[in-house]
Amino acid sequence: MEKFVLTPPDGPPSDVERIKRESNYLRGTLKETMEDRITAGIPEDDNRLMKFHGSYLQDDRDLRAERQKQKLEPAYQFMIRVRTPGGVATPEQWLVMDELARKYANGTLKLTTRQAFQFHGVLKWNMKKTLQAINDALLTTLAACGDVNRNVMCNPNPYQSEVHVEVYEWAKRLSDHLLPQTRAYYEIWLDEEKVAGTPEVEQEPIYGALYLPRKFKIGIAVPPSNDVDVFSQDLGLIAIVEQGKLVGFNVAIGGGMGMTHGDRTTYPQLAKVIGFCKPEQVIDVAEKVVTIQRDYGNRSVRKHARFKYTIDRLGLEAVKAELENRLGWKLEEARPYHFEHNGDRYGWVEGVNGTWHFTLFVEGGRVKDTDDYLLMTGLREIAKVHVGDFRLTANQNLVIANVPSEKKEEVDALIKQYKLTDGKHYSALRRNSLACVALPTCGLAMAEAERYLPKLLDQIEEIVEENGLRDEEITIRMTGCPNGCARHVLGEIAFIGKSIGKYNMYLGAAFDGSRLGKLYRENIGEKEILSELRTLFSRYAKERLPGERFGDFVIRAGIVKETTDGMNFHD
Repeated sequence: MEKFVLTPPDGPPSDVERIKRESNYLRGTLKETMEDRITAGIPEDDNRLMKFHGSYLQDDRDLRAERQKQKLEPAYQFMIRVRTPGGVATPEQWLVMDELARKYANGTLKLTTRQAFQFHGVLKWNMKKTLQAINDALLTTLAACGDVNRNVMCNPNPYQSEVHVEVYEWAKRLSDHLLPQTRAYYEIWLDEEKVAGTPEVEQEPIYGALYLPRKFKIGIAVPPSNDVDVFSQDLGLIAIVEQGKLVGFNVAIGGGMGMTHGDRTTYPQLAKVIGFCKPEQVIDVAEKVVTIQRDYGNRSVRKHARFKYTIDRLGLEAVKAELENRLGWKLEEARPYHFEHNGDRYGWVEGVNGTWHFTLFVEGGRVKDTDDYLLMTGLREIAKVHVGDFRLTANQNLVIANVPSEKKEEVDALIKQYKLTDGKHYSALRRNSLACVALPTCGLAMAEAERYLPKLLDQIEEIVEENGLRDEEITIRMTGCPNGCARHVLGEIAFIGKSIGKYNMYLGAAFDGSRLGKLYRENIGEKEILSELRTLFSRYAKERLPGERFGDFVIRAGIVKETTDGMNFHD
């Protein structure tokens, strides 16, 4: 058997490594900083640590110039992200999220592409109260951000409904197992509340004192749906169901969407399947994969620190051999599976045991009330009578799940009363759209996304209609920067912000999430976008083969080259 010698990359540690090393297991000076009433902001070192606690300091960029003119500090506010493994929340938890959004945040709830809740606009003085209320609802923000394992995703509305409970339980167990063990979170936010199982001596048995080199993401897909974009994950698990029973998971490693404009050493990458494990082995597999990244990831250059770069530097076979060495047993051969799509199933879908699921279309994942659409109010009223659960989808939509037959009429009446939509009156393109938050709150955003994509889609839909493609399922995604929060280059059409009003346009990703797109046009604005899509959709309508997806068509027609691996993404 071939022997591999693995080594971490050379180079001095990045400044973030210093911050973690000096933080005393994520404490830093956060406690004192948050009590400082002189400023609404916090120092950068503490902001880096704040991410591990599930929050980022941001400012309202719409107000930035005016506040500078008035010699005021930026309009500082915090984004808070709540971990909900598998995207599942009880009606009681939904009501708490709703109340906190209106009481302490900007009056809206964001449903993220990682099936988590997100609040925006929380002021420094309200942070502790908000986090305590989240904890009281049996949810947490711990490790929702930072150099640790993030929210574990899983399919919220699978075709094999009876498998969902089991897959969800594994997602939850993975999430719990990989939570940081530090008591810092409980000391700073929960007044030193001691939780069961917390050791007396500070330790991080999985992460160590420096945690991971960068964030780490896990997702579980249940074929035929790849709605969690399993190949975009650092660790992707594909549920294998035989004769209606979950027999295990195919293991895929090394996915990640982020890159840096103009830097060809950075690129998105898809995870590669390396074998199969039984359900009871999956926690061990995940832990050992995480420890390999802990030991060999790049701690010098953060933009090269994701697990995908570790694998591409060391070699897939070497990483697999190291994994099996740490496990003390070998993965089995991968089992057959088949993905058909990565979208949601809208409207009412019958589950098992007399239950029903209703999937709502939530544009941009933003739950709010407007003058003509009381989405937030309607969901609040449903939560008051709902006895099942709510499931946040990986496509920023919401499933009112596990509605008993005897309750379906009551829930459906509220859906109709508040005109809550399954989106079926929209084009299939809009229903398959994703956008990150971007401006005004994200400090990394170079262009609009969530606020702009719906308006752009208004115009694109006219082109879609002209070409008879209204019901054609095509995925479209927009992000304000190249970091990949909306898994951008897995959209058959993708726009990545370069500057205000300008985007790089990518084409050619696979509809089922198994192929990356390729750069088609660089730094174009709305006029050029619409012109390009007018030509592309016209050709697609006339020249496509029966059943041919848009992403496959643009490759076959020679419009873009196929991306066969992230390492040739820029070719």
